Amino acid sequence: MTMTERPNRKKPAPVSPHPRMTAYKVLMRVEGEGGYSQIALNAALSGAKLEPRDKAFVTRLVYGVLENVGFLDHVISSYTKGSARLEPEVRCLLRMAVYQMVFLDTPDAAAVNESVKLAKQLKLFRATGFINGLLRHFIRDGKQVSLPDRQKAPLLYLCVRYSCPMWLAELWSKAYGDDICEKILPTLAERPPLFARVNTVRTTSDALQASFADSGVKAAASEVLPDCLLLESTGAVRELPPYARGEFHVQDGSSQLCCLLASPKSGDVVYDVCAAPGGKSFTLAELMEDRGQVVSCDLHPHRVRLIADGATRLGLHCIKAQVRDALAENGETDCADLVLCDVPCSGLGIIRRKPDIKQKAPEEIGQLPALQSAILENAAKLVKPGGRLLYSTCTLHPAENGDVIGAFLQTHPAFEPCPLTLPEGIERVIDEPDDRLTVFPFMADTDGFFISAVRRKS
Repeated sequence: MTMTERPNRKKPAPVSPHPRMTAYKVLMRVEGEGGYSQIALNAALSGAKLEPRDKAFVTRLVYGVLENVGFLDHVISSYTKGSARLEPEVRCLLRMAVYQMVFLDTPDAAAVNESVKLAKQLKLFRATGFINGLLRHFIRDGKQVSLPDRQKAPLLYLCVRYSCPMWLAELWSKAYGDDICEKILPTLAERPPLFARVNTVRTTSDALQASFADSGVKAAASEVLPDCLLLESTGAVRELPPYARGEFHVQDGSSQLCCLLASPKSGDVVYDVCAAPGGKSFTLAELMEDRGQVVSCDLHPHRVRLIADGATRLGLHCIKAQVRDALAENGETDCADLVLCDVPCSGLGIIRRKPDIKQKAPEEIGQLPALQSAILENAAKLVKPGGRLLYSTCTLHPAENGDVIGAFLQTHPAFEPCPLTLPEGIERVIDEPDDRLTVFPFMADTDGFFISAVRRKS
């Protein structure tokens, strides 16, 4: 089976080598230092004197390479004895070039020539002939890519086609079944949609849609989530008049669903123990009509300031942002009607937002359930009799999801499962208890997510 290049559209003006060098440095930092792509990219773009068009090119090139590493390495290895044998610097230049030739409108000659120039600038003189020869060989072959045989090696085919590490595909196949796994994989490289949560304390969904229209932004109401809008053609969100007026905040649909399933009531005392940057706290406060108290916590003071600033912009007075260690004893017990425990996780549900997550080692992820269980254990002390505890992650990994909450219930007889009432249009696609919900990206084009609720017995 083959994959050919995409049809050529209008050729853009050649991009200067400087943006490519910027992209190269970001990619090498992510691979070599284990840095986060978003942080590395933002730092590089803020320090580079680039035109907006060049910044957009760098962003697309960095994320495009990271999203398609497996596919790109498959192409490169078909012309070598294996991309893993290459020096990291050479492999990075080849990935960039092949991505431009297959997925972008970059002229083939420009992709080759600029890659050779970059190699010389980086003093990789002995590699220039190799890079030039491999890329030109790929062009002579019509840029056709032979994928693994789907019938003989279905999982390998999917891993190469969608640039998914084999360990991750095997995890999803074993945990959720082959059909679910195959539905997840195409979502890994999709552009995530932009959702807004309507600040119902200040406006209505209809009024906000009209405000967006006045600003040239397309806003469509979600079919399954109340007061949730899907945005298009936004430009810089922070520059929109409705943003300045505090009429919405950006929040993925899965996070909004999590808050909806938490079912906070006006007058409740709510703790959000891992809250920054504050999106869930804001939505909970809005669902409570800004009545009661939402104690929004984070370990780092600068992130707590983000929460406080966001609450001020939105006019949400019931939010109390405070520095609090989710693992430490704080002297507070039996005080909350609702505790939201959205724990640090592997992020396997948000790969399309952070493609470098695919480069994580399975061993690193294996250490997380112990941390998550400890945070959950501490958060449970805040729940008063009859109160509820909501556990959530943005990952698709049973060891971090159902296994954690299942172990908690086994060791905490004072708590019992609390069934989730799903909104119309949201249905479970795997077999799981009614106190749990695994949200897959293909269900409603949201992030992958897990939600579970328990109640402390009266």
